[in-house]
Amino acid sequence: MRNRQIVMTTRPIGVPKVEDFSMVTENVPEIGDQMVLVGAQYLSVDPYMRGRMRDRPSYAPPFALNTVVPAAGVGVVRQSKHPGFSEGDVVLGPLGWQEAALIEGAHLQRIDPAWAPISTALGVLGMPGLTAYVGMIHVAEVQLGQTVVVSAAAGAVGLVACQVGKILGARVIGIAGSEAKTQALVNEFGVDGAINYRTDDVDDSLGRLCPEGVDVYFDNVGGVITDILFEHLSVHARVAVCGQISGYNLETTRQMPDMLWRLVSHRIRVEGFLVGDFADQRQEALLRLSHWYHDGKLISREHIVDGLERLPEAFLGLFSGENIGKQLVRV
Repeated sequence: MRNRQIVMTTRPIGVPKVEDFSMVTENVPEIGDQMVLVGAQYLSVDPYMRGRMRDRPSYAPPFALNTVVPAAGVGVVRQSKHPGFSEGDVVLGPLGWQEAALIEGAHLQRIDPAWAPISTALGVLGMPGLTAYVGMIHVAEVQLGQTVVVSAAAGAVGLVACQVGKILGARVIGIAGSEAKTQALVNEFGVDGAINYRTDDVDDSLGRLCPEGVDVYFDNVGGVITDILFEHLSVHARVAVCGQISGYNLETTRQMPDMLWRLVSHRIRVEGFLVGDFADQRQEALLRLSHWYHDGKLISREHIVDGLERLPEAFLGLFSGENIGKQLVRV
């Protein structure tokens, strides 16, 4: 059986290019004991992947050149030699950017397609949803009536973070990069205000929308926007640092302003986090997210690109801000 795969042939310098990736075709190895052959249906592209394209130490090892790009995916079992899975089961796992993946059954999770569309296992009911949940509840400890600001608010994580904030009874302000996104945040997802960082004065807008300061900042972007946000944090504010997408393509380290004195004067707590650190909260989080989804309190929004060959294009779209919600490729 032949299998199309997307591999990284060159480590990107600056903004990644489509030419940094290639499509290859390989034979699928023969299935062995405890293994499962999965045909991919949806594959994920995520901002964190950019950091793993660099050959330097981080919280996860870098991607290897000329091998299938690792990524999460949802697919259907074609063959199984694992007792926990049968042909036709829908599963979630580390499928990689390829049409078919041969994986140890221990690394797969069965998905119930009757519970929710299977693509949500990569979005609101998957890693982005879990990240937003633990960031807002366990890191930022959002409370009723507080003012919360979320950057990259129309992205996969940010959109869930905004909605979780509203469910918790907070006043939520979203920052995004287009009029379409700010309109969607207010009109579809119920945030209390939205700032277009490309056209609005972020400092003035925060002063107007958050006159008593910001109690919680859910940071997905870093950079200049975060510099400005720190000037609006209230006493005992919390900052949950989830991502720094504004710097992912920089080749030199950006010099940040000295914010430490403000942390002292305002007794601000800043905490970076990884969703994997909260594995013991996973079941509780998925249960609550699922109930909110079925109750209509949590809305799923996806930006789906069709075709395995368009995976690099879809990945690059994360950095040009094309997507509202979760960016996916339908194989």
